[in-house]
Amino acid sequence: MSSPSTNIEPTGPRPHPWLEWDRVVVYAFLTLTALYFLAPLYIVIITSFKDLDHIRDGNIFWPQTAYPDGVHFYDPWRRAWWEVCTGLECHGISPNFWNSVKVTVPSVIVSVAVALTTGYALSNWPFKMSEAFFTVLIVGSFVPYQVMLYPMVLLTKNMGIYSTLTAVIFVHTVFGLPFLTLLFRNYFASLPVELFKAARVDGAGFWRILIQIFVPMSLPILTVAVILQVTGIWNDFLFGVVFAGLPNYPMTVKLNNIFTSSFGVKEYNVEMAATILTGAVPLLIYFLSGRYFVRGIAAGAVKG
Repeated sequence: MSSPSTNIEPTGPRPHPWLEWDRVVVYAFLTLTALYFLAPLYIVIITSFKDLDHIRDGNIFWPQTAYPDGVHFYDPWRRAWWEVCTGLECHGISPNFWNSVKVTVPSVIVSVAVALTTGYALSNWPFKMSEAFFTVLIVGSFVPYQVMLYPMVLLTKNMGIYSTLTAVIFVHTVFGLPFLTLLFRNYFASLPVELFKAARVDGAGFWRILIQIFVPMSLPILTVAVILQVTGIWNDFLFGVVFAGLPNYPMTVKLNNIFTSSFGVKEYNVEMAATILTGAVPLLIYFLSGRYFVRGIAAGAVKG
């Protein structure tokens, strides 16, 4: 009886060494790209922890390790939050932070809820002239904000809400609806139609199907919509400076006033701390929900 051969070659592709030229080039390019985009953030962060004397030394890449007596590394952050001045006001950016929160939270909730319902109705409950209505929404999502700025000023003035946070909430909600409706409509259209038909056979109506079936399946696209709205509203400058009024400026307008202020000594460490505080909320949302954002995009957020 012959023994089995021991010279059988393994099948399949041969393993490649890790250090290949194409892989080295790709990783080198990605590393350089990451450093290019992270370098400004690094400079902003370490500058926010320096005192002015150390900043004037000119070494922007080296952090400060020792501080004079009575000076703490968190002083620029404390002053940015409580004491930084713009003109005659020296209240820091804390009041403007809460203004941004008061604008962002209701704007996101209302716009996402209305767009979710509208997109669901357009995809599963078509009505007369629904396609024409959807076409108008698509066109509206690409109209520049500047074109509608003056009409919105007149509208909010006639409504009696101009120069208030209510006007900013109203404007952000209105301008967020077309694009969000497009997202939800395309996402719901990509879901299996058999789910909707089975629910209709079981006697479920408009709201029951939406709340019990479609909303639980919409976590990825809801995350995409929330991230887009929070980022757009929190980072907005134009609507805040036009519609909010001086006492109600959001953080972005306050930050601009801090950088353009011409009174006193330029405190770069305080300005950098204020910059990080202004951008902290969108960054935190991206870090906490980035996985769902990618999943929502891949699951049909941008499908036509």
